[in-house]
Amino acid sequence: MEQELFRMEGISKSFPGVKALDKVSLTVNKGEVLGLVGENGAGKSTLMKILSGVHRADEGEIFIEGEKVTIDSVAKAHDLGISIIMQELNMCGHLSVADNIFIGRAHKKGIFIDDRTMHEEAKKILDDLGIDLNTYSRVGSLSIAQQQMVEIAKAISFNSKILVLDEPSATLTEREVEQLFGIIRRLKEKGVGMVYISHRMAELNKICQRVTVIRDGQYIGTRNLSEITMDELVNMIVGRSLEDKYPKHKRTIKEVVLEAKNVHRGDKVNADHFVVRKGEILGIAGLVGAGRTELMRCIFGADRPDTMDLWIDGKQVKINSVIQAIKHGIGYATEDRKRDGLALGLDVKYNTNMAHLPSLTHFGFLDDRAGAENAQKYVDLLRTKTPSIHQLCGNLSGGNQQKVVLAKWLCNDVKVLIVDEPTRGIDVGAKFEVYELFNKLSDQGVAIIMISSELPEVLGMSDRILVIHQGEINGELDAKTATQEQILYLAAGYNKLEGKPAPKLQLN
Repeated sequence: MEQELFRMEGISKSFPGVKALDKVSLTVNKGEVLGLVGENGAGKSTLMKILSGVHRADEGEIFIEGEKVTIDSVAKAHDLGISIIMQELNMCGHLSVADNIFIGRAHKKGIFIDDRTMHEEAKKILDDLGIDLNTYSRVGSLSIAQQQMVEIAKAISFNSKILVLDEPSATLTEREVEQLFGIIRRLKEKGVGMVYISHRMAELNKICQRVTVIRDGQYIGTRNLSEITMDELVNMIVGRSLEDKYPKHKRTIKEVVLEAKNVHRGDKVNADHFVVRKGEILGIAGLVGAGRTELMRCIFGADRPDTMDLWIDGKQVKINSVIQAIKHGIGYATEDRKRDGLALGLDVKYNTNMAHLPSLTHFGFLDDRAGAENAQKYVDLLRTKTPSIHQLCGNLSGGNQQKVVLAKWLCNDVKVLIVDEPTRGIDVGAKFEVYELFNKLSDQGVAIIMISSELPEVLGMSDRILVIHQGEINGELDAKTATQEQILYLAAGYNKLEGKPAPKLQLN
């Protein structure tokens, strides 16, 4: 029989201007992975931060193995065996794997750190989880997936019996996700109860038995995944059915707005020629590390290419910096919105106007009122969920942060908008809104270059698709007739010679 590990009942939490949670409940059994899903801003992370002691609930109760507990700090949560691994990893890159696992709790002999014992203990934890890492390796030199494994090892070092994973697969490749799942299965066998927050619906069936849905801070229900269809689950999440994941739209594609030739940078970028037209969505596909982002960084002036010939509206231009790219009407919504796209410590108003400040400045003074009106305009247009334009971007959900990133470029009247993984970490409802926005922009003549690792997204939203392999454009496909197999074929470096079998690979 299933044995209850912990239960949260009637949890409520308010922040200035918004009620984040309203009487939400969930239960996790020993050795269970419970999926926790909902749109961005639904309250998932807030609920888990209450469980892990980051926030205190205004109302509600928490029970662990039938005993009511009070969690008023992260330290108390650790004492109770609760750990949370956030989407943004909390690592000290200059320290070793062992140092990170036992940070703040170093083994000592008298007044001296017992480095040898600490590394031996770290090795035992990693081996027990099936993680092959050198405990002396500097964490900053590890991949994101390896850093995430170190975070899990750190959580287990607290003898955690409750583990929360917040969007753990968002930046991982398919192979790394399978390795993560292997570790999760080992923890299940040890009786650890886990809450798995994810927007990737396909993952839930692989790793979870049940799923709890939260919408607008309220508990919607818990279902066995074996007894519910994906359409029914999406309906619970967004409160409506999504008849089509990609809004049907007939675009009017006009003349070439950007043409690039001889774009070369080291061994990462070797693109001979491509164009994008007004009103067109050009999809960029390829395996992780193929050079998709590197190519677009050259176009945007973020990286200096060895050679590049570029034309905007038929006129040859030189772009050696981001400022020059912006002046020529190019915008770039980066893959890592938190690191490169936003100033998280500043508000929605400032971030929206960040690339638009010269237009808001008169005689050397910033027109604050005009800036506020502009920010509010795009909050309304994109339906950004925020108490006000003065809310810090760091306090917004991932989907709403992405909307602010897009607003930053939209108010700059871009001709070409490059979007790198535009819906990563965004829930299904918000994705649909982003797709509708792209369609509106195309109607206005904006050319969109969309880098995406989600093949259905590339096929569903693009007019043409360029497939990148080892920095080169290995093929161009018409999205109306293209298939996932064709994209994978080209992404793996194969040409179209008959009789050559397509490789069995998957994009991230």
